[in-house]
Amino acid sequence: MILINLLPHREDKRKRRKTAFFMGLGVSAVAGLAIAGVWYLVVEQMISAQEQRNQYVRAEITKLDAQIKDIASLRSEIESLRARQKAVEDLQTNRNVPVYLLSDLVRQTPEGVYLTTIRQTDRIVSIDGIAQTQERVSELLRNTSKSAEWLERPELVEISATNAQGRRMFKFVMRVTIKRPSGEAPSDAAAAGAKKA
Repeated sequence: MILINLLPHREDKRKRRKTAFFMGLGVSAVAGLAIAGVWYLVVEQMISAQEQRNQYVRAEITKLDAQIKDIASLRSEIESLRARQKAVEDLQTNRNVPVYLLSDLVRQTPEGVYLTTIRQTDRIVSIDGIAQTQERVSELLRNTSKSAEWLERPELVEISATNAQGRRMFKFVMRVTIKRPSGEAPSDAAAAGAKKA
């Protein structure tokens, strides 16, 4: 005998497929939510770790800023002390310059030349004088330019004939620049001055 199934099997299959589809959909949704939750927790943990690192870096930057301010103030103090030291060394060196200047002028001034006024402004010395002849003024300029230890760049500003004590004389104005002798550096001069003191 042949058995025939008259029950609606197609609808039954369709129901089972529909139920399986919705179950798969639900399982997928739950799995997606679980994965999203885990990813959210991982990202939150990474953000908090980065925030902690940022706070540490900010704290270190604040410390370094304070140290940089200290270093800048120390540098300004060092520069101030160096400026003071240089001023003292310059004073120590320059206190003997007038003596050297006059000594050098005495050695370089030929006979027949009389110096009447000597004025110094910084390193420039202006000299007024009277000479018996123009050649003596030229000799003074030559001596100053060639063999002077503390003087350089002599420059004749003015020369004019005049009568003094019934004789014809030549009144002149010249300028020279004070230099340091080649063998003595500023620090050597300061050391020598300190030894003398």
